[in-house]
Amino acid sequence: MLDNFFSNKKVKLGLLILWVVIIYQILITALVEVEKISPQSTLSDYKNAYWYSIVTLTTVGYGDLFPLTTHGRIIGGVFVLLSMVFYATVIGGVSSIIVNIKENKKLGYEGTSFSNHIVMIGWNDFGNLVADQLFGVGKKMGIVTDNKTTVDFIKDKYQTKDLFVLFNDYKNIDFYKKINIELSSMVFINQNSDTDKLVTALNLKKHYPNLRLSVALDNSELKETFIAAGVEQIILQHEISSKLLASYIFEPDVADYAESIMSFAKSDDDFDIKQFKVVAENPYLHKTYEEAFFNLKMKYNGVLIGISKNKETGGRELIKNPAFDLKIELGDYLIIILNGKAHQHLSKVFNTEEGLIQ
Repeated sequence: MLDNFFSNKKVKLGLLILWVVIIYQILITALVEVEKISPQSTLSDYKNAYWYSIVTLTTVGYGDLFPLTTHGRIIGGVFVLLSMVFYATVIGGVSSIIVNIKENKKLGYEGTSFSNHIVMIGWNDFGNLVADQLFGVGKKMGIVTDNKTTVDFIKDKYQTKDLFVLFNDYKNIDFYKKINIELSSMVFINQNSDTDKLVTALNLKKHYPNLRLSVALDNSELKETFIAAGVEQIILQHEISSKLLASYIFEPDVADYAESIMSFAKSDDDFDIKQFKVVAENPYLHKTYEEAFFNLKMKYNGVLIGISKNKETGGRELIKNPAFDLKIELGDYLIIILNGKAHQHLSKVFNTEEGLIQ
């Protein structure tokens, strides 16, 4: 117990200050006693001795007070040496504080005010591709990495105010508060192994039960396990890549089209798929799919290909190529193929941004 007590940083600092005060008082007392020998000395009383020590330690050195005896001058020399140590310690301490502040800021320890953002836990080549797409559509993103060397790389690559990077041990669940994980719209678990992803998912759900979790799995047999762990979105990487590869072999034009609309539209000539939540201001609220389909095509050159509806039992049902008489209701999501220019117009008309909104 004593070992733990003396290893405490605050205790060490307190003991150091105590020793400094004791040594300082010993030197002052010694200076006064030896200077009493000289009748002409002005340092034979404590008031002047304290003043002399202060101006010496601070290197001001007015010269109004100085020791006359040999022993007094030796003690005065000690004060001069201590003044150099004092300033070296102060400058070193201030420099260390500044370095620590900069380092803490770089590593994300000061936290962020982001909300409704995407949090990605883990950084690798796949995460790099995901981040490219998300930043391409203007999303805010917080990235958690357990590798310090990747922090500067991520920041240098994207250089955007919509990015926050946190260096953290993935098992340190409480530290995720720094990235405002509770206010995120989605948490994408992107560690290198499915086992690590499952452990992280279970820990996050235990501490933050309302989080929406998404993972990309290598092993499709673990899908049900992750669903039971509370993961809402599961992406089977090999399944997607195999379907796309098969399409390239037998239907290359279809594959090209599918690949192009899965990424964000870089120009007005590019098209991609967007989803918009139907809010009260949406002009297609209470309209039929047929009315919305033709109006979107004529006014914005957009193609309404599906509607996602909330189910009474929870979750959502995606309706592909709906019947013409299907009514659009509050809280539905409209799935639309459109270009960059149309996207800007519809965001204003729909009074909402694309993507999932809580």
